[in-house]
Amino acid sequence: MKSNREDLRLAVTLRLLDGEGRRRFGPGVAALLSEVREKRSLRAAAASMGMAYSKAWRIVRDAEESLGCKLLDSTIGGRNGGGAVLTAEAETLLDAYQALRDEVAAYAQECFCRRFAF
Repeated sequence: MKSNREDLRLAVTLRLLDGEGRRRFGPGVAALLSEVREKRSLRAAAASMGMAYSKAWRIVRDAEESLGCKLLDSTIGGRNGGGAVLTAEAETLLDAYQALRDEVAAYAQECFCRRFAF
């Protein structure tokens, strides 16, 4: 079945790379950190994304290693239960990434509409 031109839409993915082209930060890490910010728990964030807790920890550890800063402050369970919050560096990084992503997406959508208005 042939696609109709009116069905075309634009999808922009923003990834931050190092000087050698390796991924350092992108939509997956940003989504996980955003969920942690909201749920105040890595376990709850992972569950809400349908992700294994061990995979969530691996993503966080890999991102921390590649970025050279701690992203989460975690507390171990106990009477009030454990939890996790974003570090100041993670808050700054996530906010900057989301703002840049929104700006790039808006500009790309404007360009898309202009170029594909046939």
